[in-house]
Amino acid sequence: MPELPEVETIRRGVEPHVIGRTISDVVVRDARLRWPVPPHFMAYAAGKRIAAVSRRGKYLIFDLGGDRLIVHLGMTGRLYVLDHFTPPVKHDHVDLQLDNGVLLRFHDPRRFGAVLPWPAIDTEHPLLQGMGPEPFSDAFTGDYLFARSRGRSLAVKNFIMDGRIVVGAGNIYAAEALFRAALRPGRAAGRVTRVQYAGLAGHIRDVLAEAIVQGGTTLRDFAGARGEAGYFKQELKVYGREGLPCRVCQAPIRRIVIGQRSSFFCADCQN
Repeated sequence: MPELPEVETIRRGVEPHVIGRTISDVVVRDARLRWPVPPHFMAYAAGKRIAAVSRRGKYLIFDLGGDRLIVHLGMTGRLYVLDHFTPPVKHDHVDLQLDNGVLLRFHDPRRFGAVLPWPAIDTEHPLLQGMGPEPFSDAFTGDYLFARSRGRSLAVKNFIMDGRIVVGAGNIYAAEALFRAALRPGRAAGRVTRVQYAGLAGHIRDVLAEAIVQGGTTLRDFAGARGEAGYFKQELKVYGREGLPCRVCQAPIRRIVIGQRSSFFCADCQN
């Protein structure tokens, strides 16, 4: 599933091709996404000018001068920047044709994503309600994590992966941040100290920032706006490295299951 760095990579890749351009035509080949494309979507989007492209968590938001479009990539979704004459292939569900000849195409084999209108009259979107702070925002601090974790017995990895606590710390990046913070993923969130949370918050930001610079982590389905792969996989210290030597101490990386998700860690470096 594309995580925050992959979505931010796509946002940055798409942005220069669409800012200031008008949506001249809309094609919906298959509206049966996780949240179906509404019948009025073509009339809603056509003729509107794209003023900005932003991101909230793993959602892309296209500002249409008041009205907006909200896009979610789901598990296998991609948003491609293509030439107007590029023929569609299987699973190409939605096209936004721009007045500069650019084609913005939403491709999603498993159809778990979404392309939805967000009218200006709706100040909040239901899909964005209850989300935690962005990891790069001033609101995300060690003190914030410490306060939210008091009395919590769930694993610290699950705690930081909870989108109501902070957005963007997905499975890969949570594992890598916890390794840098020398914290085992199964440790109870309520047993992590204020000082440790200060370090962890910084490591979450650093890991995500580095992954964005590298274009994300290509594990299976992810590719950028032009189809390019991400390279952060080469920097991974623990995720997906079960049985391989720790890059710091040479002890074998272990894997456990926490909350039905694989969790990787070094028993010598993390406690």
